Amino acid sequence: MSDQIAVTDDGRIRTVRMARPEKKNALTQTMYAAMTQALHEAAVNNAIRCIVFAGTPGAFCAGSDIADFQKRAEGGLRSVTLHFLHALVRNPKPLLAAVDGIAVGIGTTMLLHCDYVVAAAGARFSTPFTKLGLIPEAASSLLGPLRMGHARAFALLVMGHPLSAEEAKAAGLVNAVVDAAALEDAVSQAAREIAVLPAEAVAVARKLMRGNLDDIVKRLDIEATCFKERLQSDEARAAFAAFLARKK
Repeated sequence: MSDQIAVTDDGRIRTVRMARPEKKNALTQTMYAAMTQALHEAAVNNAIRCIVFAGTPGAFCAGSDIADFQKRAEGGLRSVTLHFLHALVRNPKPLLAAVDGIAVGIGTTMLLHCDYVVAAAGARFSTPFTKLGLIPEAASSLLGPLRMGHARAFALLVMGHPLSAEEAKAAGLVNAVVDAAALEDAVSQAAREIAVLPAEAVAVARKLMRGNLDDIVKRLDIEATCFKERLQSDEARAAFAAFLARKK
């Protein structure tokens, strides 16, 4: 496991916490691999009834680490992001998330795979993919319109318009909005409520509600191919160069 991913089990509830606060929990390949391992382990552990994703105060996840993007664009790093996304789709346990502060890129799109999301009132959701010359990922091109409707999904995923916590709730991305101080308790309460339900009944109901997972995986793979091509594009190279120049 990565020391930047903290995995803890509290009875029937597993919490997977992104813990790289100095980078607002931007995800490295090592962190993706650790989260994938945590999901696989939970999937075969009958004692675990549900999984909670969390970040740190003021930051859920700032998306993928920019240095990893550069290495992937240069072909020098094998991405394990897709392995994480496959594990996310295939995981049979209910998934929850506690979102405080920023949720950027995959920090937002991974929530489309969650069953119950609690957001702090100051949370902000954004997917600036096209501004970087890229395309939406995590099957968000499929799940976003299904969850939010085409109009809202286009504004978020293509135009890059951010959502506040209340707007995300209205769009169906978030279940509940609470004060930041109450966030952990609120998601823990929801997790405990799920954890005491009959596990087999929950699994069957969730499977029926999620539909054909093969369709979601197929979209993941199509997006991954397009994403890789976009990383090599002149648009993406120019956008990343401009972004890095602003960071200096």
